[in-house]
Amino acid sequence: MSRGDSSFSFSTPLVPASDEVLIAAIRGGDERALAQLYRLHWPMVSHFVLQNSGSDDDAQDVYQEGVLVFYEKVRDGSLELSCQIKTYLYAVCRRLWLKRLTSKSRFGVRLQEDDDLGPLHHTGAEDDLLAAEEQDRRFDTMSEALDHLGEPCRALLEGYYLRERSMQDLTAEFGYTNADNAKNQKYKCLVRLKKLFFAHYKEAPL
Repeated sequence: MSRGDSSFSFSTPLVPASDEVLIAAIRGGDERALAQLYRLHWPMVSHFVLQNSGSDDDAQDVYQEGVLVFYEKVRDGSLELSCQIKTYLYAVCRRLWLKRLTSKSRFGVRLQEDDDLGPLHHTGAEDDLLAAEEQDRRFDTMSEALDHLGEPCRALLEGYYLRERSMQDLTAEFGYTNADNAKNQKYKCLVRLKKLFFAHYKEAPL
């Protein structure tokens, strides 16, 4: 994922200074800050999932996914926080767990809530989750398209974009006459991959 130059923004004074410091540290790559965040709000999410028909393993899965959504929004500079971090994480994890419960139940799901966190519809969690799910869908579709691309196109594109091999190295590895021929083949492979991607993306269920 590319790192944007935009910084996170806070639209209300409800975000404590301690949260701002924590976010700045995470965005700067401080793993200790991420570990602190994880420990800080885990009991809240664990309690919520456990009191709503979940297990400890369920709680860990949901919390890890929720923290990952938050982490990626911070790292790419797109987080716009209008509440405390704990409220945001609670809203994300609540939505994730509700989605899981709903998929398992034929009937409506009523959750036991923590009323101290206030209204959750102003957190932006829903939009951020939808964006994360859409990104996952694109990654899955790209992986499927690569599987259907065949060789040597797949190995050539993976060598250049994932292993960051130079065109000179790939020319020798794949036995092309010169680097220009390798570049032409890479371009043709990209065109094929693009066609496969959009064909599978349109067919993939929403």
